[in-house]
Amino acid sequence: MASKKTLTAKNLEALGAVRLAELLIEISSGNAAAKRRLRLELAAAQSPGDVAKEIRKRLTTIARSTSFVNWENRRALVEDLETQRNAIVNKVAKADSVEALDLMWRFLALANPVFGRCDDGSGSVIGIFHAACSDLAQIAQAAKADAASLADRAFGALNENDYGQYDDLISVLSPVLGDEGLEHLKRRMVELSDQPLAKRGSGEHEVVGWRAGGPMYADDFTERHRDIRVRLAPQEIADAQGDVDAFIAQQTGKARTVPSVAAEIAQRLLAAGRAKEALNAVDAIDEDRPGWIPLEWEQARVAALEAVGRSEEAQTFRWDCFQRKLEPTHLRAYLKRLPDFDDFEAEERALSFALTYRSVHQALAFLASWPALDKAATLVLRRSGELDGDHYEILTPAADALAGKQPLAATVLLRAMIDFSLKNSRSTRYRHAARHLAECSALAAVIKDYGAFEPRESYVARLRGEHGRKTSFWSLVA
Repeated sequence: MASKKTLTAKNLEALGAVRLAELLIEISSGNAAAKRRLRLELAAAQSPGDVAKEIRKRLTTIARSTSFVNWENRRALVEDLETQRNAIVNKVAKADSVEALDLMWRFLALANPVFGRCDDGSGSVIGIFHAACSDLAQIAQAAKADAASLADRAFGALNENDYGQYDDLISVLSPVLGDEGLEHLKRRMVELSDQPLAKRGSGEHEVVGWRAGGPMYADDFTERHRDIRVRLAPQEIADAQGDVDAFIAQQTGKARTVPSVAAEIAQRLLAAGRAKEALNAVDAIDEDRPGWIPLEWEQARVAALEAVGRSEEAQTFRWDCFQRKLEPTHLRAYLKRLPDFDDFEAEERALSFALTYRSVHQALAFLASWPALDKAATLVLRRSGELDGDHYEILTPAADALAGKQPLAATVLLRAMIDFSLKNSRSTRYRHAARHLAECSALAAVIKDYGAFEPRESYVARLRGEHGRKTSFWSLVA
């Protein structure tokens, strides 16, 4: 049974309304966020109209603010925005969905001014606006919004999508817009694409950046953003309407040879049961740059081959894709479709192939994550001369994985990173290098034979001889 001193709603009720009110006034003193929350609750207790006025007033204040929000005070902004969004959804919308719809549009309109003065490295702010887009669709449904009017407002919003806050707007609104609203929105986008962009005289261009070819002007950005909008919006509308051909029609002939675009087309054709066309789409790409081919295209081609009944060819393609990039997704799918015992032999063949793969780092990442730690250790010891200690994002987790049963291989990886940091005087990495050296010392206790590699004492002595003057590193070691 919970103590009566535990902070629970039931225990607090025992204090009585008067004492709780006094405590709230005391706690909220000097806390602007708490005061705003209390004002919203008081307004909600009066009427939905009062809470809507309070929200509208706060949204106006946020929109007009010009102070920069860095990572230290971002949390207060996030809490403020979340409070307003929740109030619209949970207080206003339940009583007046039409009023709530207008408020949510106003809330979403805050995105541009907010991001113009906010550091959102964590993505917490954009997450609130994406959630508001979903809320908007539900409120519009409840308000029985007119399709054409809703489409017009969506059109205006998409033209203000400077920070991606409206990226999901068409997809979330499509059930409410229906065919009528989607067609209206499509017409607005077509009209926009037909309108020439008004440009100022050459002497009036605003320079907003520089590139290799010279200055970048605001007009150039405006035109580029408009082109993106009028290209992407019809594609999203086509998806919302389930119109595969309309989606394909939005792609130029050149674009259809791009693997990522071909994969998107094929995925939609497969979903529509048009497997042969899907295979033709993926096979129409420009294969002059095989390293540029993404996993999505490879998976789309496999799916298309399976859909047209060419399963053996699909298996061959999976193996070829694995050999090209050591992609574990393809290998797992390949092995899954083999008879019992054949899959074991095929896996051994794949792991042996990885030992001779052109990129030792890619091979190490694959073997360590598969996992095949014995093969990973063999790779490290055989090809230690190819290791580049700058690839710490691969070498560090591999060393951690190998440390338990393959201490010598783990030591070789740690030394590669230590050597790189010291030889290149990467002082920002000295702290990690010192830690790696300590880990090498711990591993030395279980290494019985260093083979062709330097024993611990010899290695440390060489480091002191070659890098003894790097006192900032040795002070960390000490």
